[in-house]
Amino acid sequence: MNPDIEDWARRAMQRWPNVPHLYGWLRLDRRGRWLIRGELITRPQIIETIAANYAVDARGCWYFQNGPQRGYLALDAAPLILSAPAAGDALDTHLGKPAGAVSRAALDEGGGLWLVTARGPGWLADRDLDWALDRLSTIDGESVEATLAAALAQRSGTATRLQLRLEARSVPVERIDEADIAGEFGFVREPTASTP
Repeated sequence: MNPDIEDWARRAMQRWPNVPHLYGWLRLDRRGRWLIRGELITRPQIIETIAANYAVDARGCWYFQNGPQRGYLALDAAPLILSAPAAGDALDTHLGKPAGAVSRAALDEGGGLWLVTARGPGWLADRDLDWALDRLSTIDGESVEATLAAALAQRSGTATRLQLRLEARSVPVERIDEADIAGEFGFVREPTASTP
């Protein structure tokens, strides 16, 4: 069983193992907010419960374990919405938990930054792009601005000459179209019961 799921949810899953899963009701937006049937969830206790019981299945579909039932989430961006710290390199997630080490980085065609972290795939909130720009460098000492412009013009699925410097290590930056990110990073944006 997933270690991120709280004990009360584990007990409910054991007691009622055959509750059908829920699709099409829940969504995570690009600001890291949870929505149910298009309405923003604002009650702090519900937000905390969802965040504490948010996990991924073997298909790459992210869900909220609500007792014995899984409520699968549609994702406007990625499973994790990342935010930059006030100081340093340790990214946070919309769950209020650290993202952990970054192992992969990609720029989309619009300049969005997508990262694979120890906690899972994430999208850096656009309000924190200055943080990322401060940590970009080139592998050959060229101007970051010129190299970034050239990288954005590259075709999807190619390496760039950029790297993201984090905690005394550098992560190469790829150029991947946003439409290709989910497949490349191993998550499903719109899960359904028939998702393989």
